[in-house]
Amino acid sequence: MLKVNNLEVVYNDVILVLKGLSLSVKESSIVALLGSNGAGKSTTLKAISGLLRPDNGEITDGEIFFNEVRIDKKDAAEIVKLGIFQVMEGRRVFKDLTVEENLIAGAYTQKSSNFKSNLEKVYTYFPRLKERRKQLAGFMSGGEQQMLAIGRALMASPKLILMDEPSLGLSPVLVKEIFKIIEKLNKEDNTAILLVEQNANMALSVADYGYIMENGKIVLEGKSEELMENDDVKEFYLGIGSKKSFKDVKHYRRRKRWLS
Repeated sequence: MLKVNNLEVVYNDVILVLKGLSLSVKESSIVALLGSNGAGKSTTLKAISGLLRPDNGEITDGEIFFNEVRIDKKDAAEIVKLGIFQVMEGRRVFKDLTVEENLIAGAYTQKSSNFKSNLEKVYTYFPRLKERRKQLAGFMSGGEQQMLAIGRALMASPKLILMDEPSLGLSPVLVKEIFKIIEKLNKEDNTAILLVEQNANMALSVADYGYIMENGKIVLEGKSEELMENDDVKEFYLGIGSKKSFKDVKHYRRRKRWLS
């Protein structure tokens, strides 16, 4: 469904963030994109969704294809119409609009005939949003705002959702609830999901396949169960393994087998 080939991204004509990155997402699959802060995960999602320009970012090399249509030259609105929607980091809802007005905004690029069915689908997945549909989004809890951000994506009838840190700032109970919804969306709606997440254990538990990024490159990839058994992934992303001294931790990157 999605193919990213040798992608390079530069910010402000100077800072090279992505350095020949390649990945793919199969239809109806969940793919996890993991890595430390600053690895380039959010930049990857913005390159796919066409949202680099507001951050002074630019694709300088490589190609992105969605269902065999090249999209790296298209703007964000065109990409949404093709079936890709990004749920951005930080629960970016329209705080001065009601819940239902936020959902209406998500349906902007869709035919009016899809509106009622999509709205009913959102309220089925998120009953809390239906209860609060007349409430201003800015007065909702963090978990409810995250549900609203995902619900707004569903209003655009996406074939692929790009999710950036959906668990950020949420309690463990809400994180489990959000990830159950992610699994449900994938299984019941056959919606493909490219998931950027710091909680590697949770991400790999729902994903079919995973990629690990370091410094703008993919350094390791594989089926989720294989990554969860990898000694380096266990140590550096899942917090499993022998205890290391501070000196070892400080220089952990030298010990990663994929960087040797």
